[in-house]
Amino acid sequence: MNLLIKSAFIIDTKSDFHNSTQDILIEKGKISKIGTPLENPNNYKELVLDNLHVSQGWFDSSVCFGEPGFEDRETIANGLKTAAKSGFTSVAMQANTHPVIDSNSDIFFVNSKAQNNAVTLLPIGALTKNSESVDLAELYDMKTAGAVAFSDYKTPISNPNLLKIALQYASNFDGLVCSFPQEKRIAGLGVMNENVMSTSLGLKGNPNLAEALQIARDLYILEYTNGKLHIPTISTAESVELIREAKKKKLDVTCSVAIHNLLFSDEVLSDFDTVYKVNPPLRTQKDIEALIEGVKDGTIDMVTSDHNPVTIEDKKVEFEQAAYGTIGLESAFGALQTLFSTKKTIGLLTKGKSRFGLENSSLNIGELANLTLFNPDTKYTFSEEHIVSKSKNSLFLNTDLKGSVYGIIANKKLSL
Repeated sequence: MNLLIKSAFIIDTKSDFHNSTQDILIEKGKISKIGTPLENPNNYKELVLDNLHVSQGWFDSSVCFGEPGFEDRETIANGLKTAAKSGFTSVAMQANTHPVIDSNSDIFFVNSKAQNNAVTLLPIGALTKNSESVDLAELYDMKTAGAVAFSDYKTPISNPNLLKIALQYASNFDGLVCSFPQEKRIAGLGVMNENVMSTSLGLKGNPNLAEALQIARDLYILEYTNGKLHIPTISTAESVELIREAKKKKLDVTCSVAIHNLLFSDEVLSDFDTVYKVNPPLRTQKDIEALIEGVKDGTIDMVTSDHNPVTIEDKKVEFEQAAYGTIGLESAFGALQTLFSTKKTIGLLTKGKSRFGLENSSLNIGELANLTLFNPDTKYTFSEEHIVSKSKNSLFLNTDLKGSVYGIIANKKLSL
């Protein structure tokens, strides 16, 4: 792929051209020249876009695409198209398919479906067989096949000894174990945050305690095993403080937060709208403030869209029976920009790569082109016309966002 990008403002703290407007020449998929102005003697295609900004390609540590088994929710092909349109050059795909991705052949299947795409798909293998939290899955075999981490997605590891064994075993081959932070016996049948709002709505609550208790347990086990742990999608003030203290102890732990948990509180559930039914649940404004502070001070390592397509049949039912989940790739950039500066937003969207085995490329001469193209200044109300996913279950619908994505350049492909 050969391309001349004109007048692009570069945001990349690793680049020699950070915070400057430059032309970028890409030849055979590599950045060959950066400067202003650059000539185009070979008559390559020129890319000229309004208020064009360029950064390293973005990464999302938790997306669900459904395939195999749930193609009615999403397919890998359309999921990767959605990721590209949303600015992501790499995404880690969860194992919550049917059958569950819990063997090396499953990893090979997923990778085969994602070949020759601009977006790099990083498969996450199930931690336990069929994600039933009983027996460990084929972790080493999946690692050699290309799995970047091991997770049962929203299924908590109820047996503490199972987590202990997983951390000890995975440490032999630098495997990353993920543990969903929820003590299911405390969470019980809770369908939203346990608070004044759940009482007033007459819905069963899932308390902060369920998350904090599980994280405290996991951190004790991590300290004992000296393993490598990732805690996905935390949602409470107590969780932030527990992980902050663990990092002071130099434990090998990282965590993420779902972008929607940074913006929406449980107050939005007053109309029983199932689009807001997510797991972990939307918490209080106090929790939101603690999460944002955790993002700012680095306690929270990365943000995720926690993109989870759900069919309309699974959402348009009574609140207690509705499926959990929201799509989030298309709204991720615009939502983050309502909270943080553009520079901070880009930093968040490019963090976490190394934790999941990706090299952190930079926008410098000689590097492979792995870029996201965007305009940070557009303002709009998010609607269905902005959704590329097959499923439309976005809790950001009718929300004012800031910043839009043009597309990506990655794997020697331009996707706009």
